[in-house]
Amino acid sequence: MNAQLLRDTATALVADTAMNTSEAPLYPLRFEPIYQYRLWGGRRLGDLLGAHLPGDGPIGEAWVLSDRDDHPSQITNGPLKGQTIAQLLVQSPEQLLGNLAHRFRRFPLLLKFLDAREMLSVQVHPADTNQDLLPAGEAGKTEAWVVLEAGPESRIYSGLKPGTTAGDVRLALTNGTVADHLACFTPKAGDGVFIPAGTVHALGGDVVVFEVQQNSDVTFRLYDWDRVDAMTRQPRALQVDRALACIDFAKQAGGLVAPMVETATPVERERLFDCEHFRLWRVRGQSPFTVGAAGVPRVLVCVDGAGQVEYGAATYAVGRGDVWLLPASVGACGFRPDGAVNLLEIALPG
Repeated sequence: MNAQLLRDTATALVADTAMNTSEAPLYPLRFEPIYQYRLWGGRRLGDLLGAHLPGDGPIGEAWVLSDRDDHPSQITNGPLKGQTIAQLLVQSPEQLLGNLAHRFRRFPLLLKFLDAREMLSVQVHPADTNQDLLPAGEAGKTEAWVVLEAGPESRIYSGLKPGTTAGDVRLALTNGTVADHLACFTPKAGDGVFIPAGTVHALGGDVVVFEVQQNSDVTFRLYDWDRVDAMTRQPRALQVDRALACIDFAKQAGGLVAPMVETATPVERERLFDCEHFRLWRVRGQSPFTVGAAGVPRVLVCVDGAGQVEYGAATYAVGRGDVWLLPASVGACGFRPDGAVNLLEIALPG
């Protein structure tokens, strides 16, 4: 039985159950992080998330909100504890997504923390328009990073240098000079980096980022620095032809973004990313402010400090590394910081 059929079967079972039970009101939701081995990872996500990491090997990613068939996020708080976001979408689509419920069969974003101790592969993601390169049921993958930690050896590669052709890239693959054709910079904490689908990219050298992306897990590796995976004792597979096929050579538009300040008081609220797939704001300060919006869901990510989400008569503690989903039925809430806080707020495509 394939993954899609399993999902359809589970969806039908949940729907049958939901028809025979009253729909419980939703509330601010937390999800259990899903940790992923990556040969380029480190162990710093344990400190960021205040958690004990599994095993003793490199953990490169923590998936903190995932509606993937193979990695479904589970709710960790309240009456719905143990349910997945996929089940919730079947049971309460309007409560969860509001006026966006008719648009999405699954939650459209995948949210992660990345600890890139070493360099990721030089890679590219297809766009929604690359239908011949996408597995059935998959979307393209535009993504963006907010840099949380970086050092003097950290690097981000984003886009090809002007004038680079497919022939240049193929030649560089034969002589190990791919990096010479990539735009590169040394990131610092707070940087926002936008990586539209079709953009060649990589990052690493002791850098930790928060990532927001389309709900897709399609990556084509172009170059992997000639290394061997210590776990498999083999080089990782490359997908050179498919990577080249989805590179937008005419427009490598990714890279650093200039934040747009929307309000300065009572806290600073700036927009970092605004594209057809997601919007993301950063809110910094220590005075109370409002999060969420009527009729649509929002996601909160605390990257520094702490506070409480206030909803009705209840409060929900928010600490560094916490990710909270505010369902559409929850609407706007108060956020009361415990001192200075740095919070990201994410909106789905409208």
